[in-house]
Amino acid sequence: MSKIFVVGIDGSGTLKQRRQILERCGLIVASKRLASLLGNTFVPIHPITPIDEAFQQIETNLAGGNVCVLASGDPLFFGIGGKLIERFGSERVIVFPALSSLQEAFARFNLSWDDANIVSLHGRQSHHIPGLLLGSRKTFAFTDAAHSPDIIATKLQQYLSLIGASAIEQACLMHVAENLGSHDEKITTGSLAEIAEKKFSRLNVICISLPEELKRPTFGLHEDDIAHSRGLITKAEVRAVTLHRLQLPAEGVFWDIGGGSGSISIEAASMNPQLTVYTVEHREEEIANIKENICRFNLFNIVPIAGRAVDHMAWLPAPERVFIGGSDGEMEAIITESAARLPENGRLVVNGVTEKTVTETPQLMKKYGFTVETTTIEVARSGPDGPIRFNPITIMVGRK
Repeated sequence: MSKIFVVGIDGSGTLKQRRQILERCGLIVASKRLASLLGNTFVPIHPITPIDEAFQQIETNLAGGNVCVLASGDPLFFGIGGKLIERFGSERVIVFPALSSLQEAFARFNLSWDDANIVSLHGRQSHHIPGLLLGSRKTFAFTDAAHSPDIIATKLQQYLSLIGASAIEQACLMHVAENLGSHDEKITTGSLAEIAEKKFSRLNVICISLPEELKRPTFGLHEDDIAHSRGLITKAEVRAVTLHRLQLPAEGVFWDIGGGSGSISIEAASMNPQLTVYTVEHREEEIANIKENICRFNLFNIVPIAGRAVDHMAWLPAPERVFIGGSDGEMEAIITESAARLPENGRLVVNGVTEKTVTETPQLMKKYGFTVETTTIEVARSGPDGPIRFNPITIMVGRK
């Protein structure tokens, strides 16, 4: 049975070592850059893009002999190796890895990488870059033209400035490796401000590093842990039930409308680091609390939005889940937009205290296409100061 030899190429002369493999093949599939390294060869070369055409050419040529696919670094590390195995089966694919760009880059940066978070931004429609890159002490990222180091540094600066995290902005370093293994290889390390002012070649990878691991909360914060005003905060027990009813996805977008101090956002962002949380609140005092809580708990996947929900919902990325903690008289407009933007089986959860909200909201949710369930809970606590009983809360869940 003919084989597909997937050969990784790095800057240490791996291509010369693999020449005998290439000579056993009737076709080589490679990018223009890697094909240029081959020099004179009698073996026909086919471009690796468009990928569907390349795969069709591989399939055709396998009928008459072996095929070689050239790849950068380790083909099984964010590379084409996995796609080839999926398409042609593991019994036909033999991988010869070289050093990955991650290994080479960290060696140039003189940093260990066993504790690094790894992210690929290739072709990714990221809603919020800081949430992806500031979640660990070290984060390695594959970039692309839309996510060049200077653009990334600028976005990190803008976000950290927005939330008032000046200490983190100053301490954050970006390491950039350009054209690894080639004659024009270049390594740059600088602050976000310094990197934002530079231009880089298209072929680069980066590492974001912080001086120490940032501590983040575990689920179950008490009200006293969270910055809030005048006791206006969703109680811990209500938070727990609300988050349970939201059934938050591991990643995607969550809208917290009428976020108050951001207590729901904090717990959601902590439990789901890959989830981007947009917290909308029009009161300046509460926006200040939200920003303080983001910095206090290092939850950079939360984006505070100052203003009224109806003025912002149309431009926010479409959500997988929506929570309404307060509507300030605009409940129908918020439910209407939520219904339009949520996907099938998306969830809308509304917490209500007043009789008007509890009575009218389920009807509005049904009007706009939601299947509705309601749960009413009453929290009673006892402690050193005696028993405390809070007002009942009705949690209304709409499934689209």
